[in-house]
Amino acid sequence: MAYSSGKTLGQWMVAALFFAMLGGSLAVLLCNIESSELKLCHDAVTGKNPPDPDTKCCDVVHRCNLTCLCGYKSELPLFGINPANAMALPGKCGEKKPSNC
Repeated sequence: MAYSSGKTLGQWMVAALFFAMLGGSLAVLLCNIESSELKLCHDAVTGKNPPDPDTKCCDVVHRCNLTCLCGYKSELPLFGINPANAMALPGKCGEKKPSNC
């Protein structure tokens, strides 16, 4: 039962995260950043040939807990985010991708 509740909570958190990323006004502190800040990286993680992340996006990447965010990578396609683009983002911003990601 606890696993089910934890999974549900995780799904709600992911929904809130990407709602904010896609322009919503709800902000949740997640992985050391406010979820609303993730919209600064939206262009860099969507589509087949996204542009490189800009300085504002990389600032978010530098502040966030990348290992924590990796826990949400399986949910990315549900929100139109290309997982390969998202996993490449840390390297494009000068950060190492977590080994377990």
